[in-house]
Amino acid sequence: MASATAPAVVEVRDATVVLGGRTVWSRVGASVRPGEFVAILGPNGAGKSTLLKAILGLVPLARGSISVLGRPPGGSANHRVGYLPQRRSFGAALPVRGADVVRLGVDGDRWGLPVPGRRSRAAAARVRELVDLVGARGYADRPIGQLSGGEQQRLLIAQALARRPSLLMLDEPLDSLDLPNQAAIAALLSRICHTEAVTVMIVAHDVNPILSYLDRVVYLGSGGAVTGTPAGVINSATLTALYGTPIEVLTASDGRLVVVGQPEAPAHHSDRHGGER
Repeated sequence: MASATAPAVVEVRDATVVLGGRTVWSRVGASVRPGEFVAILGPNGAGKSTLLKAILGLVPLARGSISVLGRPPGGSANHRVGYLPQRRSFGAALPVRGADVVRLGVDGDRWGLPVPGRRSRAAAARVRELVDLVGARGYADRPIGQLSGGEQQRLLIAQALARRPSLLMLDEPLDSLDLPNQAAIAALLSRICHTEAVTVMIVAHDVNPILSYLDRVVYLGSGGAVTGTPAGVINSATLTALYGTPIEVLTASDGRLVVVGQPEAPAHHSDRHGGER
């Protein structure tokens, strides 16, 4: 559970990113506490993935500062960060097993084949532990390219957790999944956050599958950001002020949020990729 008094896992202070002469966002501030499940939201092009990369030290700031686990972004701080980039494609003929993908997260920084011995046995045990953690035991020995999108995503999450990170960052992990798989992955991430004591930051296009699990949101728009609880941010008044144009947040009969207005805001499901991949 998040602690209001514990030092921040991620602290973003008055941060601005400029890429190719264009200001992606400016004067962004956010504080992420241990054990929180936080979503980064905003329309396409708002710079959600850029914020993750800035936290990783992969994108420089034009002004402001970011600290990660009490250190500057990148370098030694990243040893305690698990990162899952936007979904990649696996060819159906790829012979690599799902468990092998997880194993890359355990010892992928070492060259050559695993050498039998204590280290190899420990790595194999860690892979089994991770496979069980994400509920993938039934298909971890199958080729990764023959698995469904939801099954692949579980194994990639396991890979990102291999080094026991304190912070897990995921870039649109629900993208291209159907609604049942979105709900299942959201529930899995919430369980990991609370049972494994891992702080989770997720970029999302549709907030609804994760809404009930979130502690805090960072909503990017019009070059700036608003942070706070989901109820305190995802409402008509706050988003209208953020975007400088009338935005209306409606609650559907099933409890899902729908954001009406321009630019498009990520509080409703839209099938951008034609179903699960």
